Amino acid sequence: MKKTGLWVIVALISALMIACTTESPANDSNNEASGEENGDYTVGFSISTLNNPFFVTLQEGAEEKAEELGIELNVVDAQDDDSKQVNDVEDLIQQGIDLLLINPTDSSSVITAIELANAEGIPVITVDRGSDGGEVVSHIASDNVAGGEMAGELLVDLVGEDAEVAELEGIPGSSAARERGEGFNNVADESLDVVTSQTANFDRAEGLSVMENILQGHPDIKGVFAHNDEMALGALEAIEGSGNEDVVVVGFDATDDAVNAVENGRLAGTVAQQPVLIGEEALEAAEAVLNGEDIEEFIPVDLELVTE
Repeated sequence: MKKTGLWVIVALISALMIACTTESPANDSNNEASGEENGDYTVGFSISTLNNPFFVTLQEGAEEKAEELGIELNVVDAQDDDSKQVNDVEDLIQQGIDLLLINPTDSSSVITAIELANAEGIPVITVDRGSDGGEVVSHIASDNVAGGEMAGELLVDLVGEDAEVAELEGIPGSSAARERGEGFNNVADESLDVVTSQTANFDRAEGLSVMENILQGHPDIKGVFAHNDEMALGALEAIEGSGNEDVVVVGFDATDDAVNAVENGRLAGTVAQQPVLIGEEALEAAEAVLNGEDIEEFIPVDLELVTE
């Protein structure tokens, strides 16, 4: 009986050793699979509005680069609604994103969304428009102040020193509106007579209606600078409808519609931001951050002036 018991114990020990040896490769395989999974990144991208062709093009640039880099990109449209953007970011965080790209509807209200990501340890990169607060790893955009100055200098060349002009401003509080306006007025304060500056919220329909009112109140204006092409095209429609073809309009963004209008001699010029490149740079910066690399706090994208 004692010998039989001993053999049973030996058999049990042998079986356990075989089981452990058999299980080890499976565990190694699981660890390797887990390591590969950790290399797959998901990036959330909250865009202010996809009702603007500029941001549609920016999205396309980001999506193409994400596919090239093997990054899963989840894009959401805030529809120019501050509250919706915050809710969208909350949803992206719940989905388990590794990094947040955000194009703010407004540079102040976006702070709440950025701080939500900060609280979860999710790095944030702002795109095209900056934020007034929250922790941001990097900001990717054109130099809007320089672009505003380019537009102002073009307008001076076209209408002459001290001519009466109007300014159509973007969404109040957005960094793009502030910076483009700053650049334009750096030039205009010395060389032009800006008789009115009114917001049209980066919107074509509002650009039309605001410009109609400006023409009634200031029939002698010679030029208009609009903070984006959508407003510029709306203003152009109002000017053409009034029959006053002597008023020249300069826009900002170089959207397809605006470039066509320049080529057709309707729009005097537009500042090209290269939205595809901005989208590409955003994804490249995201990959660098997720791989633990240091990147610049501001990554500028070159501008150019589009004229006839």
